[in-house]
Amino acid sequence: MITYSFLQHYWWFIISLLGGILSFLLFVQGGQTLIGSIGKTENERKLLTNVIGKKWHYTFTTLVTFGGAFFASFPLFYSTSFSGALWVWMLILACFILQAVSYEYQNKPGNFFGRNAYRGFLFFNGLAGTFLIGAAIGTFFTGSEFLVNKANIAEFSGQFAPVISQWQHPLHGLEALFNLRNWLLGLTVFFLARTMAVLFFKNRIKDNNIEGRLNGALLKNAVPFVVFFLTFLIWTLLAEGFAVNPETNEVYMEKFKYFNNLIQVPALLILLLVGVAGVLYGIIFSMLKSTWRKGVWFAGPGAIITVTTLLLMAGFNYTAYYPSTYDLQSSLTIFNSSSSYYTLKVMSIVSFLIPFVLAYIFYAWNALEKNHATIDEFKEGHSY
Repeated sequence: MITYSFLQHYWWFIISLLGGILSFLLFVQGGQTLIGSIGKTENERKLLTNVIGKKWHYTFTTLVTFGGAFFASFPLFYSTSFSGALWVWMLILACFILQAVSYEYQNKPGNFFGRNAYRGFLFFNGLAGTFLIGAAIGTFFTGSEFLVNKANIAEFSGQFAPVISQWQHPLHGLEALFNLRNWLLGLTVFFLARTMAVLFFKNRIKDNNIEGRLNGALLKNAVPFVVFFLTFLIWTLLAEGFAVNPETNEVYMEKFKYFNNLIQVPALLILLLVGVAGVLYGIIFSMLKSTWRKGVWFAGPGAIITVTTLLLMAGFNYTAYYPSTYDLQSSLTIFNSSSSYYTLKVMSIVSFLIPFVLAYIFYAWNALEKNHATIDEFKEGHSY
């Protein structure tokens, strides 16, 4: 019989995997911040916009799926963070709404804002969207200020729904920006998105002028990405972490908690090393051999594995994945914040369809990317 604990771990793995996939697909946002610097002519900027414009739906859909999966499997996190850290999630949502509107309307007849205004919105989405997502995920390791009192359920009056979680900081999530480690992860995600975008452009675009600029752009973005990532990772592995006593469910601070997670769960250490190796291989060989176009297919899966592993580190091995610095015992774990056994079991059966969906996406992706993109391409078909 499938145990409740297995289902809780299984769904944290699904959440982590979706987060890893999202980290790769953010190359769309990264590419939006590079349109102006890599594209020197209007035709070049149109080419860059159309290459990533074909993929923006993937990022948006994955982000929505990530949030929906969190809501269904760990509803207490959803009610605590999405209602408490209101301003961070509202800003992230606004960024992605601006992205959708920009792709849809930037070339529409009668566009009184002008194409450059919408490109500015795309740049803002690429900058603020990636950074804020990184900073929000950073709180999985640094903590947030909230209080959870499940006893409030018993105080339901019939007029108002009981309030289980209460945010304790007036900035409602923006206080995360006061933590340097959150900044490090935010900048890591931003430069990762730009690095992946460069590798994706190298794989898709056939244009001598643009290809020449991509080589320089790769170095300028990959170096700060590696520096910010390693700084965040080392700091996190050496810092105290939020551990959970398996017998009493008490949350307490443990020195080197996330490093201990890697040692005590060797599979996580192996995955982390494989993921980092994949990212570095894709980046370094793309730098050494400027004509090599396949770097994104090593760095992309590497990023997915690395981010998935980081999220697994935050929730596996009796670790509070959403810690409260206001009240340690209010911290959320995969055990005290999940849906019921029945809900997780039914959802798990549905999740077996995920491989078929991924296979279809892979098939559709390849069908649309048979040939390299050129400046003439957007003149012949749909143009963003």
